[in-house]
Amino acid sequence: MAFSIEVRFRDMVSSPALEQFVRRWAAKLSRVHDRITHCEVVIDRPHQHQRQGQRVHVRVTLGVPGADVVVSHDQALDGAHEDAYVAVRDAFRAARRQLEQHARSLRDPEPEVVW
Repeated sequence: MAFSIEVRFRDMVSSPALEQFVRRWAAKLSRVHDRITHCEVVIDRPHQHQRQGQRVHVRVTLGVPGADVVVSHDQALDGAHEDAYVAVRDAFRAARRQLEQHARSLRDPEPEVVW
C-alpha cells in the first residue's frame, strides 16, 4: 500500500480503534486498484436527535487516475448505522464496488458509437 490515508471525525469523539479499522479497510482496496494515490475518510454524526439513534455518516474519497471515486454513504433506515463500524464497513464495500467499476472502465473503455 503506497497511498496516504487521512481519517477525520466530525461531531463525534475520535477513536484510535475506529481509525485503525478504517486503515485496514483502505489497505484492502489496493488489491482492487493498484494506482490509488490517496484515501480520505470523513466520519460524522450529522443529526443529534434525542428520540432517534445517532446514525453515522461516512464519506470515502479515493484518488485514482482519471476522476476521483467518491462514496457518500448515508444512514441505513433500519438503524444499523448507529454502529460506526457497520457504517464504515458498508461505505468501504460501496467504495470497492465503485472502484472495481472504475478499474473495468479503464481496462475496457466502451467503444464509440458511429452513426
